[in-house]
Amino acid sequence: MIVRPFLILLLAPLPLVSPGGPGQKGSAMTTTKPVHTNRLANATSPYLLQHAHNPVDWYEWGPEALKKARDEQKPIFLSIGYAACHWCHVMAHESFENEATAEIMNRHFVNVKVDREERPDLDEIYMQATMLLNRGQGGWPMSVWLTPELQPFFAGTYFPPEQRFGRPGFPDICERIGTLWGSDDRAKLVEQSERLTEAVRESLVSKPAPDATITVAAIDDLAQKLANAFDSRFGGVSGGGTNKFPPSMAMDIMLRAARRRPADDPARKRMEEMVRLTLTQMAYGGIYDHLAGGIARYSTDVEWHAPHFEKMLYDQALVSRSYLDGFVYFDDPLFAATARSIFDYVLADLQSPAGGLYSTRDADSEGEEGKYYVWTQPEILDVLGPELGPLFCDYYDVREGGNWDDPHAPGARKNILHIRKPPAEVAKAHGLTPAALQQRLAEGRSKLVEVRAKRVPPGLDDKVLAEWNGLMIASLARGGAVLNEPKYVEAAARAADFVLTRQYVDGRLLRSWRAGRTLDQAFLSDYAAMIEGLLELYEATFDSRWLTNAVALADKTIELFADTDAGGFYFTSSDHERLITRTKDLRDAAVPSGNSVMLLNLLRLHVMTGEERFRQQAERSMRVFAGEVLASPWSSERYLAAADFALTGPVEVAIVGSRQKRETQALLDAVANTYLPNRVLMGLDPASPESAVKSPLLTDRKQINGQPSAYVCRNYTCKKPVNTVDELRAQLAAE
Repeated sequence: MIVRPFLILLLAPLPLVSPGGPGQKGSAMTTTKPVHTNRLANATSPYLLQHAHNPVDWYEWGPEALKKARDEQKPIFLSIGYAACHWCHVMAHESFENEATAEIMNRHFVNVKVDREERPDLDEIYMQATMLLNRGQGGWPMSVWLTPELQPFFAGTYFPPEQRFGRPGFPDICERIGTLWGSDDRAKLVEQSERLTEAVRESLVSKPAPDATITVAAIDDLAQKLANAFDSRFGGVSGGGTNKFPPSMAMDIMLRAARRRPADDPARKRMEEMVRLTLTQMAYGGIYDHLAGGIARYSTDVEWHAPHFEKMLYDQALVSRSYLDGFVYFDDPLFAATARSIFDYVLADLQSPAGGLYSTRDADSEGEEGKYYVWTQPEILDVLGPELGPLFCDYYDVREGGNWDDPHAPGARKNILHIRKPPAEVAKAHGLTPAALQQRLAEGRSKLVEVRAKRVPPGLDDKVLAEWNGLMIASLARGGAVLNEPKYVEAAARAADFVLTRQYVDGRLLRSWRAGRTLDQAFLSDYAAMIEGLLELYEATFDSRWLTNAVALADKTIELFADTDAGGFYFTSSDHERLITRTKDLRDAAVPSGNSVMLLNLLRLHVMTGEERFRQQAERSMRVFAGEVLASPWSSERYLAAADFALTGPVEVAIVGSRQKRETQALLDAVANTYLPNRVLMGLDPASPESAVKSPLLTDRKQINGQPSAYVCRNYTCKKPVNTVDELRAQLAAE
C-alpha cells in the first residue's frame, strides 16, 4: 500500500538523515542553574536527560502523556532519537532549545520524547510510518505527528529551524499542522492516519506462504550475489551512496556458502576474497580505532577512512565475531589481533564495575564530532619525537596538510589514523624487520593514548541493554575460546550475571538498567540475544547454569512471544501495552532480528537438550517466514544463517575430560579453531558427572583409555571417539 501525506502539497520531501554522529551536546558543560526543567529530569535514559532542560514541555511515553492527548484531543508530537545521534543534537539545539519554537510546540501538541534504544517497539512502528511517507527514507531524529489514538499522520526526520533549499522550517510545520488540526481539515488528517496505520500493520506482520521453502541452493545463490555486489577494491557494500557499514551478517553467509564449494571454484574464491578484503580494509581503515581499539558505527566514504566516530556496543559484538570467523577460516593473525583489540576496548571502556556492558561511546566532545580522535602532524611529532614520529606518520598516513576535512573547521584539515601501505613495505623503507616495526608502532600508540586520554572524552551512554549485552556476551565467550583468552570468557560471565541478577525479575527479563533503575518491559530481541549469549557461555565453560538459564528463557520466550496460530514470534509480549499494531518481523538491520536469532537458538537447544518442543517451534518459524525470506533475502542474512543450520544439520561435538587437564584443553582448542559454523559443543567432566546437563549428546560418553576424549557426531550418531588433536582435526575437517 502506497501512502502519500495530506500535507505533501505544503511540505517538500524530507532529507534522509542516517543514524550516528556526536552526542551529549552541552549537557556536561552546563555550570549555571538551568532556566527550564521538564519531566524528562526523572528519566533513566541519558538521551532523554539531555532534553530535561529544554523549554519544550516534554513527556516520556506513558499513561500521563497519552491520557492528556485523549482528554484534550491534541495531536502528539513524537520525537525519537538516541544519545549518540548527531542530527538529534543539531535539531535539539536549533529547535527544542529555542523559546519561540517551544511555545508553538507546547501550544499545539502533547510533546513526547523517546529513546529508541529503550523502546525499539515504538521506533519500529513509527519508523515504518516515516519511511512510507518519505519514499523509503528514514533516520533519526524521527519526528512523527500522531492522533490521540496514536495513529501517525505526518512524519519526517531532521527539520531545519527555518526554510532552507525549498524545505519548510520546523516552526512553520508545527504551526501549519496545529492550524489544520484545529480546522475542518482535521478529518482529512484522521483519514490519512487511518490509511497510514493500516499500511504500517500490513508491512510489519509477516504472512505465511504455504508453498515457499528455503533451500541450501537459495542460500548459496544469495551468497554469490552478495559477493558480486561487494566493492572489489575496498570491500563492503555502499549503502546507496558513500556510507559503508560493516557487513557482518553478509560475510557470515558468504563464508558458509564458500565452504560448501570446491576449493578451485571461482564463486568460492570470489566470496573468500571479498570477506578477506573487507576485514583487512576495515582493520586498516579509520573506522577502526588504531590507538584504543573498537570499531565505529560506519564509514562516510567507500575506503573505510572517515567514520562517524561513535562506538556502539552491538557493533563491537557483531564485528568482533566476524573477525573471529575470519581468523578461524583464513588463519590470518591480523584478524585475531583486531578481534582481540575490540574485546580489550569493550572491557576497558564499556564494562561497568559490576559487569554490565554500557551501550555507547559517543563521537562528540566539546561540541565537535571526532575531536577526541583526530590529530595534526605537529601534535604527533611533538609527542613521539624526531625518530619515532616520522615512522609513525608514514605508517598511519599522517600528513602535514591532513588527510581529512574537519567539518567543524573548514580548511583546517586533520588526520584520521589509517593504514594505506602494506606493513612490510613500511618496514623495508625504514630498515626494520616486521617485528621491530610493530614494536615501535606499539610504543607510539601507547604514548598517543596517554595524550589522548587528557582530552575531553566523548559522552558515554551508560545504560545496560539486555539485547546488546547478549550479543556481546556471545562474542566475548566465543572469543575467549578461539583466542584461548580466559579474561574474555570471565567478562562474558560477569555481564551475564549482571543481567540475570539486575534485569531478571520473576522469570522475566527487563530490557534496560541504568543507575539502579530498570524499565518494566523487554522485547523478543532481548530474550533471543541473551539466550544466544548464554549458549555461547555454556560452550566456553561447560557450566550447566548457563544452559539451564538459556532453556528457562527460551520457554518464557515461547510463552510470551510465540504466534501460536501461524508460527514465529511477535516483537512484543502478549501482555505488552496496546499499540497500533503488534509486529512480527524478521528483517535484519543494524542488529539481527529477534526471529532470526531465536530460530538458531531453538535449533541449538533442540540438539543440546533433545527437547522436541524446540524443534517444533523452529520448524513453524521456518514455514511462516519462508516466503518473505525468499522475496527479500538481502534483509534476512542472519535468518538464512539459521536456516543453513537447519538444512545442512549440525556437527555435534562432545568432549569428555576435565578442563583442568592440558589434553582436554588441546581438544577444545582444536574444535574452537576449526571453521564449523553449524557446530554444537558440549562437555562432561568424568570426575563430576552429576554436574553435567542432561543431554543425548552426553549420554554414555566415557573417556577412552582413561584419557580426555572427543566424540564427533551427526544426529547423535558418532564416529569413533578419539584422544589426539590430529585425529580430532581429521574428523572435523571431514565434516
